[in-house]
Amino acid sequence: MSESARFLIDKLYGETSLSREEYAQLIAAHTNEDAEYLFSLALRRREEFYGRDVYIRGLIEFTNYCKNDCLYCGIRRSNRKAERYRLTFDEIMSCCEQGYGLGFRTFVLQGGEDAYFNDERLCNIVSSIKKKYPDCAVTLSVGERSRESYKALYDAGADRYLLRHETADNGHYARLHPKELSPENRKRCLADLKAIGYQVGCGFMVGSPYQTAENLADDMIYIKQLMPHMVGIGPFIPQKDTPFADKAAGTLEQTLFMLGIIRLTIPNVLLPATTALGTIHPLGREKGMMAGANVVMPNLSPVAVRDKYKLYDNKLCTGDEAAECRRCLQARMDRIGFHIVTDRGDCKR
Repeated sequence: MSESARFLIDKLYGETSLSREEYAQLIAAHTNEDAEYLFSLALRRREEFYGRDVYIRGLIEFTNYCKNDCLYCGIRRSNRKAERYRLTFDEIMSCCEQGYGLGFRTFVLQGGEDAYFNDERLCNIVSSIKKKYPDCAVTLSVGERSRESYKALYDAGADRYLLRHETADNGHYARLHPKELSPENRKRCLADLKAIGYQVGCGFMVGSPYQTAENLADDMIYIKQLMPHMVGIGPFIPQKDTPFADKAAGTLEQTLFMLGIIRLTIPNVLLPATTALGTIHPLGREKGMMAGANVVMPNLSPVAVRDKYKLYDNKLCTGDEAAECRRCLQARMDRIGFHIVTDRGDCKR
């Protein structure tokens, strides 16, 4: 193990923030032994707040229409090969009913930026879920909206909002997105969400095109400043119908290392082992847990539409019924000494 890496990992474990240069050094030049040491401390820190509990979120991908044209995303508006769909109100409520019976106490409504789901429609969905399942949390992940829209959705009962900042470096952001999208507005959205009172989640792709260790260091500095309740990261996986189809995917190793760094940077954070992590390795989610994660997000969407929500290629678990997926995850977590719990799974302060 390198002495410099151990020093920086110990510094993080001691709840001392690293500088941009120190984050970049640690990210760029760690060994496998350094990573194992990081994971041991990240797991210890996770257990201080959450024990061996694993929180499950029921993911409902309710629309794959999107007005944006992000270069990495399979549901970008210019992808003519995407088979578009929208779930109806009744279909969304049916997903929640099934999920509730399986022990889910958080529902994550995720979709592209679809103008059809205006404030009136989305507020009605949120309030209906909260009325029927008052012991559940509703998380939204529907992109950039106005502060007024966010406030209306919060007043309707939305508890959490996931909005990946994607990258904290403006130059890197411009290489991943069309000109009409800006990092300043993305960060404005996250600031508004936190000010309104949401439990807020940000995040980024690991190994996205043109990303450097310095970019990842900038992400960590931004995350430390924002102090979100949740951070969602996963490896970049190319999608064949996008401009980044031929770009190299992010790696399991780098993604796990970033999970460990995030856990030590914000010890109480809610940290998913994402579907993308499970897609690039058959034990990706288990390895994520051992690196400091404490959340998994099985898919409650109707099986018929899951293969249409193609943010990236070879997406995991597009054919399992929700109950089958829930049982499978339970067994997988049990095998590594973790336990799925029936709980809203709020961030512990």
